[in-house]
Amino acid sequence: MNFKKLGSTEIAVSSICLGTMTWGEQNTQKDAFEQMDYALDQGVNFFDTAELYAVPMKPETRGKTSQFIGEWFLKTKKRNKIVLADKVAGASPMNWLRPNSEKTSLNKKQIKFACDRSLKDLKTDYIDLYQVHWTDRPSGTFSGKLEYEHKNTDDFVNIEETLDALNNLVKVGKVRHIGISNETAWGTNQYLKLAEQKKLAKIVSVQNAYNFLNRAFEIGLSEIAIRERVGLLAYSPLASGYLSGKYRNGAMPKKSRMDLFYDFWGRYRTMHSEKAIEAYWDLAKNYNLNLAQMSIKFCEIQPFVTSVIIGATKMEQLKTNIDSVNINLEKELITKIGEIQKRYPNPCP
Repeated sequence: MNFKKLGSTEIAVSSICLGTMTWGEQNTQKDAFEQMDYALDQGVNFFDTAELYAVPMKPETRGKTSQFIGEWFLKTKKRNKIVLADKVAGASPMNWLRPNSEKTSLNKKQIKFACDRSLKDLKTDYIDLYQVHWTDRPSGTFSGKLEYEHKNTDDFVNIEETLDALNNLVKVGKVRHIGISNETAWGTNQYLKLAEQKKLAKIVSVQNAYNFLNRAFEIGLSEIAIRERVGLLAYSPLASGYLSGKYRNGAMPKKSRMDLFYDFWGRYRTMHSEKAIEAYWDLAKNYNLNLAQMSIKFCEIQPFVTSVIIGATKMEQLKTNIDSVNINLEKELITKIGEIQKRYPNPCP
């Protein structure tokens, strides 16, 4: 396993992070335990969860994922072996997510409640990395577009209040470090600027989507990540499974994510996505590589990436994904990856 420092901290995290959002929906507690045991044995010391998991989100499975992790901590007594990342949800109409909330938001009261509940779910008294899952303001992060479309509204919690709430959690010891997710370059700079001006906790990571079909992070955010030491935690490196090749030519494996939740996962079905996937598939085949491993490794070696978040519903997938750390991408291959990117630039932002 390879390791990198988490932002400006001295915490060394594995360059592969175990994603967990299917636990409690597609995976049982037994499955989750097996995945955590195996990942830790392979050197993975970084787990990522969120208050609203499992996914797709619904009231009856909220917190299941974190509860599985908590039970594993109780059983194995290995909490101290894991760098644990959690996330607090931003603005959404999910009024069931937190009690007595007409609207989910990132105000002080809701952040404190979410953190306290997560600590209970996770059966721990601290979270190593507590992240804002998505923005409270309408930033267009999930719009499927590269361009920003401004909405003239002030109906959102400002970043200063959110950062102050996160800082309070750090001060009382419930959280060690903070990060952001699904954020823009402007938002990232606001967190950094306010932390410096107000002497508040500094973000140490940004968790955004990053893969062959969506390299939008490279536009502006990559420089910030390097210069400010707020590395990317790259989620969806396989583009929801499309970059494993299992959905090629219209294939739909039974009980796969797309088979079960096709309408929920539309991000990677666009005009040019299929052509791009075929090009990467052929490239991997020409170099005798597994496409999934090539996709993950490409993310891992980027200078702005701290860790790549992988997820799997089957142990075979998990083993393949973790083993990506052991392959090398030749310079010539990386050049050819760049040529495909120029041909099909960010088909799924």
